[in-house]
Amino acid sequence: MAGDFENQVVMITGANGALGTSVAQRFYDAGANLALVVRRPETVEGLVPDRALVVEADVTEKASMQAAVDQIGAHYGRIDALVHTVGGYGGGKAVHEVDIDLWDKMMKLNAKGVYVAAGTVANYMLQQNTPGSIVVVLARHAFEGQKNHSAYGASKAAAQRIVQSMAKELADRQIRVNAVVPGTIDTSANRRDMPNADFSKWVSPVQIADVIMYLCSDAAQPINGDSITVYG
Repeated sequence: MAGDFENQVVMITGANGALGTSVAQRFYDAGANLALVVRRPETVEGLVPDRALVVEADVTEKASMQAAVDQIGAHYGRIDALVHTVGGYGGGKAVHEVDIDLWDKMMKLNAKGVYVAAGTVANYMLQQNTPGSIVVVLARHAFEGQKNHSAYGASKAAAQRIVQSMAKELADRQIRVNAVVPGTIDTSANRRDMPNADFSKWVSPVQIADVIMYLCSDAAQPINGDSITVYG
């Protein structure tokens, strides 16, 4: 797919994470101009030598995201795609323990973050009257409740409903909204946390990035409001 994104502007949230870094590199190799949204700009220094703007923002805060979008718009004049990789994990608590702090944290990171980030970028695309693509990274817990993962699963399910709603709201404006649902991602952190697992069955960040690129490409024009599983 090299060259498919020549002169396009791709905004990536969580660009300093294991997945975000791979997504950024793949789009960069395909010719895209990058807008890398992170909480701490120093974490992406040296990621790419050029065609990249680093923007500091909190994806859960509307004013912060609006400032980031305004900065990217002023620099590039457009945003063609958003890849939202920001999310958080928290488990181990049953519903009857009523851990409100865990609930609030998961909902803020995984649901509010999607609502604010994707919504703000979509509004910019509408104002510019340009077609675009938004891809949100979810988790398999969005599909089914699991023991001691109620807050996490509910937040991911809420994020999926946001994706589906946006897809219907924006379909007639040529803005597509989809999700990618990875299995266990082969990262150094996951290998450290699960040393006895069969790593060969995991999915690599590059493999997920390639699916994201496909969803952002013209070849995926018929796909809207879907959640593509990438389980390895």
